[in-house]
Parts: sequence; C-alpha cells; structure tokens
Amino acid sequence: MENQSKKLTTLKLTDLKSMPIRTFWITSIAFFICFFAWFGIVPFMPDVVKDLGLTPDQKWNSIILAVTGTVFARLLIGKLCDKYGPRLCYTYLLILGAIPVILIGFAQTPTQFLICRLFIGFIGASFVITQFHTSIMFAPNIVGTANATSAGWGNLGGGANRLGMPLIAAAVVSFGVADEIAWRYSMIIAGVIAMIMGVVYYFFTQDTPEGNFKELKEAGKMPKLKKDEESFVSVLKDYRVWILFIVYAASFGMELTVYGTMDDYLQNTFGLTRSTAGNLVLSFALMNIFARTLGGFFGDRFGRLKGLRGRVLFLTVILALEGAMLSVFSLTTSFAMGIIFLIAFSITVQMAEGATFSVVPFINKKAIGSISGIVGAGGNVGAFLAALLLKSKSSLAETNALASNANLGEEAMKAAQAAAASGAVSSGYFIIGGFVVVTALTTLAIKFSTEDEKQVKEELNTVNKPVIDLSPSTI
Repeated sequence: MENQSKKLTTLKLTDLKSMPIRTFWITSIAFFICFFAWFGIVPFMPDVVKDLGLTPDQKWNSIILAVTGTVFARLLIGKLCDKYGPRLCYTYLLILGAIPVILIGFAQTPTQFLICRLFIGFIGASFVITQFHTSIMFAPNIVGTANATSAGWGNLGGGANRLGMPLIAAAVVSFGVADEIAWRYSMIIAGVIAMIMGVVYYFFTQDTPEGNFKELKEAGKMPKLKKDEESFVSVLKDYRVWILFIVYAASFGMELTVYGTMDDYLQNTFGLTRSTAGNLVLSFALMNIFARTLGGFFGDRFGRLKGLRGRVLFLTVILALEGAMLSVFSLTTSFAMGIIFLIAFSITVQMAEGATFSVVPFINKKAIGSISGIVGAGGNVGAFLAALLLKSKSSLAETNALASNANLGEEAMKAAQAAAASGAVSSGYFIIGGFVVVTALTTLAIKFSTEDEKQVKEELNTVNKPVIDLSPSTI
C-alpha cells in the first residue's frame, strides 16, 4: 500500500485508462451524488413545512439532525476503510444510505421526517472515503491537490441541489404529479440514483493502484499490524489528529452552518428576495470548483518549499483569514461590502478545507482512513455546535422582540422578529469568526519528526512536480 511507484504523480484528468484517474472521477461523482441527496430536501423546505406542519423548532432540529448523524458515520467509516478498503465501504454506504433518502419521500409526520433526516446524514461519511481513496492513489507531490479537487467537486452537490432538485421536481410535475408533493418524488429519484452509483463504484474502481485490499492481503503484499486495535488507539492518542479535528470544525463545519443560514440572513439584513438570496448562496457553493483545489495546491506547494511544516504554516494563515473575513462580514451593513467579504469568506473557508487534507495524509500513513474519519467528523461537530449557537441566539432574540412589540400589528411584528433574528445571527457569525482565528493559532502546535520530514523529502525527490492536465490522453 505504501509502494510509491504505482501512485500517480500528476492529475491527468483525461487518462481514463489509468485506474487512479478513473477512481478519482468515480469517487468525485459519488461524493457529489451523496451531497446532492444529503441536502436535497433544502430547496423544498417551504413545501415540507406546509405539507407536514413543521414548527420553527422542528425545522431547526431537522438542520441539526442532518449533520449529527454524519458525525458517527464519519468516525466509523474511516476505521472500516482501513480494514476493508474504500471500494466496499463506498458501495455499501451508497446503497444503504439511499434507503432513508427514499423513505423521506414517504414521511407522513414530523417525527418520521426528522428520523429520516438523521439517517440521511450518514451519507455525509462519503467525504471520508473519497479523501481516503485519493490519498492512496496519488503520490505525495500531488496528493493535497487531488484530495482538495475531488472533495471540492464533490461538495458541489451540496449547492447544485438548489438548481437540480427544482428541475427534477419540474420534470415530475410535467408527468401530472401535484406540485405540492413533487418534493417526495424528487427525493425518491435522488435515492435511486445514489443506489445505482453504489453498483458502479463496486465494478469500476479498486482499492489501490496495485489492487483490492482482499487480494493484496491474500498475496501478502499489504503490511499487517500486529494489533489493529492498538493502531487505532495510537491514532486517538495523537494530539495532532484532534487539532485537525478542531480545524475542520472551524472550516467545513462553519461553511455548512453559514450557508445553511445565509438565505434567511441575506433576506432579513439586506432585504433580498428569497430567489435572489438563494442564487447568491448557490454561487458561493459553486466556488468549490476551484477554491478547495487552490487550498490543496498551495498546501502541496508550501510542502515542497518548506516540508511538512510548510503545509501547516499555510493552513494557519488561510484559516486565520477565513475567520477574519467572516467576522468583518458580520459587521457590514452595506450590501456591496457584505458581498465582497462573503466572497472572501467563501474562498478562504474552502481553501482551508483543502489545506487541512493536504496535511492529513502525512500524520500516520498506516491509518489514513481512521484519521480522515476523525477529522471529517470534526466538520460536522463544528456545524452542530454552531447551529445550536445560532438557534439559541435567534430564539432568544425573537422572543424578546415578541415581548417588546406586543402591541404592533401582524406585519410590523414579523418585521421586528426578522430584524431581531438578523441581529442575533450577525453576532453569532462574529463569535464564530473569532473561534476560527483562535483555532488557526492552535495549528502551529502540529509538529512532525525529523524522520517524517526526511521520508517525505526523499519521496518528493523521486516524483515530478504536480500537474493538473486536462488535455486529451496520448496513452
């Protein structure tokens, strides 16, 4: 598994005859489909609220549950990847994860809906498998870029559903289905697509450039640890893993929370229509096409210049910039300035995510899956805690607004509550930005041994410079 000779040193995206490249594309598409299905219900929430009669609290709880299930799944899936390989893990995740996606289309009560959202969150563990799979397919000089690109393009699914799901719903309606229940059929279709992708993953990928885990183990070509459990314990004891856990909470976790609440914030703060706000948030999500790749690319670049320490230093800087951009955004009252800082936040948060996973593969090469799982879970823990913070501040502000404006008419009351909620979320964003800056400083504590630095330097000397090649294959 650690044989560098068969790992690709370039990202030649059109060379589909190459197993690492084919795996790169399939794992990116699988990740995209998982995120598309995970957040597929978001564009339909107004319809769901009417259909199932969700209260504001139940709506918030559905957001929290959607990221809660992923925490446990990501912690588990990393260990399973180390043991059984990414191919089988992704196959089962896609097929089993599709079940609650389909079942949510049949939900008749708020409780059933909330349970489905909890279990749908399990497919968010797809991120861990994607990062694991690209980590063992590409050489050290390009692994950060490969990880960031596959993750960024997969993450697009979380934004593309804002366009894709309404299109699926429109197609369903054209067949005579009532508009108010089209969301049900759309989720069922998304689940079926995920299930089909599981079959594709099984037949068209393999675990490593050399072959599948099972065959490699039988041939004695995979290193076996004497005590697998002891290896996992050593991962849990490594302080660097937990720093990266917090770092990913401060990057991906904050991205999930900010984008999940940004529609309402833009409407309440700047008076935008729901459609305009939704399109703006979608455009920020689409920055994953390039922003996360940039984080991995510069992580690799600093790695070549300054070694493993260089990767950490870049992560520190980009994370601090992310926090600063969010805090400044929270203070802006001008729409133009607000958009500028929101764009800056979007770029830096995605670059920070890419930079994080340019460091992860070098912590412990014998437990990449376990480490990826723990760090990936950090993102959802961060999203969970940030959502709780914003929910509590918003609920308190709206309650106070209701009590202090009891004599106002209905429309004036709604306006007062919206203003109070906007102010609460703004202060929440400022606090979150401060947390991110503090987290950036903690990354400086991540250290690597002289032996680790030497080993990576030797590996880099045997490979070419990183390249993302989009030209037609000549092979």
